[in-house]
Amino acid sequence: MADMRNKSGKKYQIKYTDRRKAKKRMRYVKLAVPAVLAAAAVAAGWWAWRTEQGKTRETSSQKVLSEVREEIPEEQAAAAEGNGGEEGGVMAAEAKETEAGQDASSGGKEAEAGQDASSGGKEAEAGQDASSGGKVTEAGQNALSGGKDADIASREDADGKRLGNVKVKGVYVTGPMAGNEAFGDILKLVDETELNAMVIDVKNDEGKISWNMDLESARILGACTPYIGDIGKFMETLEEHKVYTIARISCFKDPCLAGGRPELALKKRDGSAVTDGNGMAWVNPYRKEVWEYLTEIAEAAAEAGFDEVQFDYVRFPIGSDAEEADYGVDMGTYPKQQAICGFLEYAVNRLHEKDIIVTADVFGTIIGSDTDVEQVGQDYAKLGELIDVLSPMVYPSHYGSNVFGLEVPDAHPYETVLAALEGSAQELSGIPEGNRAAVRPWLQAFTATWVKGHISYGGEQIRQQIQAVYNAGYEEWILWNAVNRYSADGLLTAGEAEEGGGAVASLTDDNAADGNSDK
Repeated sequence: MADMRNKSGKKYQIKYTDRRKAKKRMRYVKLAVPAVLAAAAVAAGWWAWRTEQGKTRETSSQKVLSEVREEIPEEQAAAAEGNGGEEGGVMAAEAKETEAGQDASSGGKEAEAGQDASSGGKEAEAGQDASSGGKVTEAGQNALSGGKDADIASREDADGKRLGNVKVKGVYVTGPMAGNEAFGDILKLVDETELNAMVIDVKNDEGKISWNMDLESARILGACTPYIGDIGKFMETLEEHKVYTIARISCFKDPCLAGGRPELALKKRDGSAVTDGNGMAWVNPYRKEVWEYLTEIAEAAAEAGFDEVQFDYVRFPIGSDAEEADYGVDMGTYPKQQAICGFLEYAVNRLHEKDIIVTADVFGTIIGSDTDVEQVGQDYAKLGELIDVLSPMVYPSHYGSNVFGLEVPDAHPYETVLAALEGSAQELSGIPEGNRAAVRPWLQAFTATWVKGHISYGGEQIRQQIQAVYNAGYEEWILWNAVNRYSADGLLTAGEAEEGGGAVASLTDDNAADGNSDK
């Protein structure tokens, strides 16, 4: 090296280089740089793929959660015409919302059950006494435990999980349909096919009770709308047809209760009501007075003769309004899951004292998605310890693109339902069998015209979903169609079911695996 000085007198160095060695080094650099860049690209691609696999279900379900939909207008019009009467038609067309983020039911049943469960149940504590209007500040202790037997002829004892005496294969029925002459067609379908159960609206999504219930709190609100004129005669008819009856009770989506008791309504900080995409008001899931009202309705349904009580909309609302909701509690201390769990535990403890089976509808997308759990307050595994039966809504239309590796899950009914229920089994696997809820999924009996790339759902698609239930290791299922439009297509006849075909696929595995098989 040689020392030099620039014009300012500052010292700098010149380094002499061996050109032969420099050229050799450059050749190595030219060879190495592309290899390093290629390796980096491979690593980046792998990481992106891994991240995408981990987030696909969550992001897809979030997209659906943000798109609350009702059944298509054409279906609503048909329901209004078919159920005789303007109000009845609208009620029959009530479409639950479309997704785990639908208000669930486009076919979407819904209900959610909460969190914190384990053993030894106690009533959830309220921060203040319900009579003084106190908000719930603590979720109760955990679920009742004990053995269960799916084939028992009667309910289990006071300390065990409750299960009915049938393997449920059912359909959903609205209040207006139950009180309409067209209900006879559904009864006939049950008589002639493998169907043996009905989930009937006792309290619908508008907060309306389907008969003149002898319940003071409901009468004061004006909640009773007698779609069913004589509940005693109605239940006798169902018994004559050997129909297993499940009372559906929509919980925290209740415009009637919110309007009649504004102090229980869920509100924003500016005092305005929190509503969903259809302007339907919700009540505050933290309020114990709401818990009491819902449980009283469940008890009255059981007294009327229903075999089970099914809670739907047992969750927190979603959407822009919901993000502005003021729940009146420290959400960090009392998260949503704790409120849902508190209600369900409170209800289970009261209802089990009267040997009432307690079931709940939940979003299928909460399985494996922490984001969905936090948003709606449903924790699948916790619920699995708490209630008797879980009914996840595993409608293929509820899953976004590329969930389960399927570009359009709606176009693959068998694969989608199978994957969802395999996830269910995995998530509940840590619960001892004697303490674990039975699983009875809701299946899609409607065509999701709003889904890009959707397919029409008929008997073939319904049977594929039923087959997926059996292949996942479960034995019960319920079909959802918001306007109660069902047919025998895809169902076994009563004779085939009696011969033992109920849990046997009517399709071969190869056919079942082909979600679009044309037969």
